[in-house]
Amino acid sequence: MFENDQEIVSALLNNNKDFKRLYDKHSVLKNTVKEANEGNVSMDQFSLEELKKAKLDLKDQMSFMIQNHKYEHA
Repeated sequence: MFENDQEIVSALLNNNKDFKRLYDKHSVLKNTVKEANEGNVSMDQFSLEELKKAKLDLKDQMSFMIQNHKYEHA
């Protein structure tokens, strides 16, 4: 995730509590989705889709924060 922006992600993780909170929450959802897809966690399809949507929403929020950081530090 955000392979091209690792430096910015690192800076935001160290200096922005909101970004860190979103990143941590995304990581938890990512692992839960992975476990469900592998059959290690029992979950109906609707719940899995809702988790995927929430994970995508978090990623979109983080992307916005990365773009703002780029703009502010250009």
